[in-house]
Amino acid sequence: MPLIMMTGYPSSGKSTRALELKQLFEERLAQPAHQHRRLTVQIVNDATLGVTHEAYAKPSEEKMARGALLSAVERLVSQETIVIADTPNYIKGLRYQLYCIAREVSTTQCVIHCAISVEEARRINRSRGSEAYKDELFDELVMRYEEPNSAAKWDSPLFTVIQHDPEDKLPFDNIWNALIEQRAPPPNFATAMKPVTETNYLFELDKMTLDIVNAILDSQKSGVPMSQLVVPGTSDKVQLPGRCLSLPELRRYRMQFTKLNRQVPLKIDKIPTLFVNYLNISL
Repeated sequence: MPLIMMTGYPSSGKSTRALELKQLFEERLAQPAHQHRRLTVQIVNDATLGVTHEAYAKPSEEKMARGALLSAVERLVSQETIVIADTPNYIKGLRYQLYCIAREVSTTQCVIHCAISVEEARRINRSRGSEAYKDELFDELVMRYEEPNSAAKWDSPLFTVIQHDPEDKLPFDNIWNALIEQRAPPPNFATAMKPVTETNYLFELDKMTLDIVNAILDSQKSGVPMSQLVVPGTSDKVQLPGRCLSLPELRRYRMQFTKLNRQVPLKIDKIPTLFVNYLNISL
């Protein structure tokens, strides 16, 4: 069942809202009119994943933290569980990957943005003593934060709440309707569907994505840093992150993309462009 992504600056009140949301869901599900749904609510956060604040100071450890989050969400999302991802989720690429997990299992999802000024978040953070982010790390996370945009499919539907304002309540009825009453979208790129009549579709999907992965790996052999790369099959360019991409990392993105698009085929001539777009968002 539904996936809820919390997002906001450090110390913006995400965990407070996540607990409030869990309580609201459980209270409504306990009502006679909804007891037949037999749903449970699970919160996934840094504490349950064993992730400390310091993990966000080191790229390698943060990458492991993201992997742990994705694995936990993928494992928990089901027809019987509402999952609340109460982690920073401050990068749009991570929110996109979470969105893809929800799409893959044909469930609904939403983003809840805990809005707060940087100054107020910093004040609250400093008041937390040993649980606070260090000032330098706090500033880095604020600088790297990519605010959700309701125009992006992975950030929609988007619900924004003003933190630490007792008058700004969670729009729970709207959240309930968007997640429980609405039908989930099909697990595919709806703008580029093709009937399952192409007998060579899986071959082309594997081949085209592999060609792009190989082009990226070949470009890195020169040792000359590149910001973008032209790859086979599309005029769109891969936006490189300023570091060498490893084969296991590229293989993982390729596996995720092909897994998402095996059941409902894309138009073959759109595969390279869509894979490049997927890489650009994920990277």
